Amino acid sequence: MLPEPFFAGSGLDRADALRGQPDELARLKSDPAALELVWADGLPAIDPQGRLQWQPLASPDLFLGLADGAPRYSPAPFFEGDLRARFNALAHLAADEAPLFAAALSLASWHRRHRFCANCGSFSDSVRGGWSRQCPSCKAEHYPRVDPVVIMLAEHDDRLLLGRQPQYPPNRYSALAGFLEVGETIEAAVARELFEEAGITVTDVRYLSSQPWPFPSSLMIGCIARAIDDQITVDTTELEDARWFSRAEVAAALSGDETATFIPPPHFAIARSLLDHWLSA
Repeated sequence: MLPEPFFAGSGLDRADALRGQPDELARLKSDPAALELVWADGLPAIDPQGRLQWQPLASPDLFLGLADGAPRYSPAPFFEGDLRARFNALAHLAADEAPLFAAALSLASWHRRHRFCANCGSFSDSVRGGWSRQCPSCKAEHYPRVDPVVIMLAEHDDRLLLGRQPQYPPNRYSALAGFLEVGETIEAAVARELFEEAGITVTDVRYLSSQPWPFPSSLMIGCIARAIDDQITVDTTELEDARWFSRAEVAAALSGDETATFIPPPHFAIARSLLDHWLSA
């Protein structure tokens, strides 16, 4: 069984039925048990133990849901932290806090990027507790977007194809990935991306697992496929390098062996879960 990816799960009761009830949403804000997330440097704040931090209501812009019946909110800050700060935060975030962290960050990012109606250009209003925006001019309603991304392993003769991008830390290799395009199936996207980035033709594409990725709002769709051959042609506009790695090399990398031939993706990336799954299969 595939290990549960980081960010998986709801994190709390999202209470969808309450979002369309303005009177009930107003009542929840007066609940003495209501709390809102603390933010710092454009991210939900995390304490030294990896827990999210909460405070009394100050800017309850976004209704996140209910925790043991008590309402939980988040501000919608208009400042976005830098990429390095985000990944540093994830290294310390407790796994059971990750789903709520992801939901709050993605939702706040969506409001920051979609303040105007895509239909007529008017400034839109946050409604349904922050889970949609409505245009006061043309009445169009807009919902938080999710961008599907396929991320995949290709295998050949008990080896895995992994690649690295220039911005990766030195010697890190990971699964190849790319956005799903309009009018494309998941299977077609996997085959296209592997061929475009590494010149590999594949068959037998199988879905394994998915992961929300709140940077800003992707859904990573984890798959595995069988390569027809092992001849790699790297698209250097997409990748710096791509290589086949044996089962022994993957095992050494995941175990933290100092002699490993590559550094694996971090624990919070679904690529790491895909490697763990392949190694244990």
